Amino acid sequence: MKVKKNIILIGAVGHCNSCIDVIEQEKKYNIIGLIDKKKNNSISKYKLIGSDKDLKNLRNKFKNAFITIGQIKDLFAREKIFKIATKYKFNLPTIISPLAYVSKDSDVGQGTIIMHGAIVNKYSKIGKNCIINTGSVIEHNTKIGDNCHISTGSIVNGGVTIGNNTFIGSGSVIKQNLVIGNACFVNAKKYLDKNLKNNSKLL
Repeated sequence: MKVKKNIILIGAVGHCNSCIDVIEQEKKYNIIGLIDKKKNNSISKYKLIGSDKDLKNLRNKFKNAFITIGQIKDLFAREKIFKIATKYKFNLPTIISPLAYVSKDSDVGQGTIIMHGAIVNKYSKIGKNCIINTGSVIEHNTKIGDNCHISTGSIVNGGVTIGNNTFIGSGSVIKQNLVIGNACFVNAKKYLDKNLKNNSKLL
């Protein structure tokens, strides 16, 4: 039996609980505690051990960290924290639920989480620091940029390209071979049958 590595989680918000469940199921990491900008914010059985300002000092104690905030209100929030964590040379692992399917011929970037029930099919490429949320489907030959959130139950069909920092809402369906730009926001339950330019909002 392999010894679990210690890890700290950055962001004690609602999404953190879902990440905790995946990390516990994966059984690779031992969660030491949570980091949040609000020192009195606690949403789980794990204790807060510091705020964002403490990350530099915490790096002296812990090598591994994972970003556990969502990406609905601010498309760039995860990217900001990712840059801070990499600046301090934290190791940001890829987390894959044992209840997900990820093709051996796909590529999943650093700091990305593949959550319960998600499917990532053949020759898909997912960037760094992404959330592929519960029950979502990433079909073959799809390219997803960095810092994206593909939300619960979404379907990204074959050959789709999605730019950096884009949010795809729950239950949305993207038609095959479309191009979705950087920093786009797509609300829940939308059907996309045309390309979206950078910074587009589909509400």
